[in-house]
Amino acid sequence: MKKTAALLLAGTFAISMVNTAAAEVKIPAAYIALGDSLAAGQTPDSQIDTGYADLIAQELGRNQPVALFSKDLAFPGFTTADVLERVEEEETKELLSSANIITLSAGANDLLRLVQANPADGSLQFQRIQSDFALNKARKNIADILNRLNEAAPNADVYVMGYYFAYPHARESQKEGIAEQLEILNRILENEAEKADAIFVSVDDAFGENATSKVPNPGDVHPNLEGYQAMANEFLAEYRSGWTIENRELPQPNPVSFEEILQGQEEQADENPQPAAEGEEPAEGEAEQTADDQSAQLFPSIQSDYLAIRTILPIV
Repeated sequence: MKKTAALLLAGTFAISMVNTAAAEVKIPAAYIALGDSLAAGQTPDSQIDTGYADLIAQELGRNQPVALFSKDLAFPGFTTADVLERVEEEETKELLSSANIITLSAGANDLLRLVQANPADGSLQFQRIQSDFALNKARKNIADILNRLNEAAPNADVYVMGYYFAYPHARESQKEGIAEQLEILNRILENEAEKADAIFVSVDDAFGENATSKVPNPGDVHPNLEGYQAMANEFLAEYRSGWTIENRELPQPNPVSFEEILQGQEEQADENPQPAAEGEEPAEGEAEQTADDQSAQLFPSIQSDYLAIRTILPIV
């Protein structure tokens, strides 16, 4: 009897340890958002504002010390191939090494760039063969990305963000096909997350197929602040039960255009030029090139038209 009781106690203790580990918060939090335009916080009006990553960082800061929050690795338009290329760079590995929380949004651009959406008549068209090929490629890339993240950030919990149905304004008869493809993408993300000991964050139930209040622009697939709030709360449900972002906690809109971001970086580069080596005068045109180089440091390419923003927060 005593032996049975001891075994039961040991089993209870083991379960308790598992539950404690699963609910463990990272103190201080060092949070890096990685991936596409959703990680960057792109609005339905093609600007950058508060996204799910910003709201997650805000809620973390309300409840615990936060040492770092970075969106440097989030770029609109990134496919899984782009994200994979980014995480293999040495500068990226250096940044990731300091993380203990990582969110990953990648995969939707692999699929949605194949969709021809006409907001005027609510039609959606895509080729299933092309879609199947893109999803298979995304699956391989996601597996590689997660492996790289485990190597670069061994102390980080990685959260793979799922996707919502991006065409709530389409005609009902047009939704089924692309909804099935997005469901396949979410299953891929969930399966690869499980294989890599990452955590999948499902967001599709928080949107459904008719979430016009969260995706308000018929000609754009990005959510508004309400949509990003829903995504952030799905993350928080996985991170720490009971934490949630209330409507009253939402910040006021403060959108910034890509052009304004670029201009701000150029002005910063002008104010902080790279000094020439001692006794060396800059060659003709070199000063202008230096400023150009500085303004493009955080761009993946000249076509991106987007500058990521990093926020270093004090440990409190």
